[in-house]
Amino acid sequence: MRVFVTGGAGFIGSHYVRTLLADGYPGCEGARVTVLDKLSYAGNTANLPMDDERLTFLRGDVLDQELLRRVLPGHDAVVHFAAESHVDRSVDGATAFVLNNVLGTQSLLDACLHTGTGPVVHVSTDEVYGSIATGAWSEDEPLLPNSPYSASKAGSDLMARAYHRTHGLDVRITRCSNNYGPHQHPEKLIPNFVTRLLRGLTVPLYGDGANVREWLHVDDHCRAIALVLARGRAGEVYNVGGATALTNREMTRRLLELCGADWDRVEHVADRKGHDLRYAIDDAKIRAELGYAPRHTLEAGLREAVEWYRDHPGWWKPLVERSGNG
Repeated sequence: MRVFVTGGAGFIGSHYVRTLLADGYPGCEGARVTVLDKLSYAGNTANLPMDDERLTFLRGDVLDQELLRRVLPGHDAVVHFAAESHVDRSVDGATAFVLNNVLGTQSLLDACLHTGTGPVVHVSTDEVYGSIATGAWSEDEPLLPNSPYSASKAGSDLMARAYHRTHGLDVRITRCSNNYGPHQHPEKLIPNFVTRLLRGLTVPLYGDGANVREWLHVDDHCRAIALVLARGRAGEVYNVGGATALTNREMTRRLLELCGADWDRVEHVADRKGHDLRYAIDDAKIRAELGYAPRHTLEAGLREAVEWYRDHPGWWKPLVERSGNG
């Protein structure tokens, strides 16, 4: 089996690739992997086992049609992680998000269609649903994104649906809740707070910290993606949740405790523009159809993540210095 992975040097994509090469997904043992990544600020070859003989790494962009049509033939499946994903960056400037997330996805789908490559698993986010006051979103809910990032991901989801409905391309969409775990770029909430606390700095908490997010360990997310690739249905959407919802204030409390810090290290800052109050997804479909269930508890997963950042300053300190994060 040969799997083509876009964005495979990023946080989630690299975890999927490492596990795939370690034969961690039933039915994919011995798979060969091609990673395509343009190595933007969030892509890092240090996340990958670059010396693994089953891994081929290509530095390139999903917008490059000539490249895609040349390298896709011979692959049995595509897993599409490549995306701009940080909400704050999208608020500051949306153009890169539209180019990479919408047009990049369309470019990849077009190349898959013309080379006969598939199935394609398109990795998306629960943020496309918007904000929900009570209850939880099923896959049939309308898309009501509120940030430029989530709007660009909703656009890519709709493009994926259109290529399935119009052309019959086997595309399967996953929508996950907030991921966490090792190798996550320090711009995201958990690694941002942890790496700042480890350096003795304060952490910025938006508004009153009442925003609610569900948290999903990256390993559980990637196992769900593997299940969708193996047994998912063409044209279907699968929500992937971690069954753990916390306010940002409660998450901050847990991270302070794990890092041995007090509330005097918290700085309340002005809330983000258009900040969604609550996300909640119903993932009964993937549990019933494909047998998915998360294995990682948030308590253990957070503790392990904090320990990973504590033990790997050589991985995150250069990223922090380049981003100017403290």
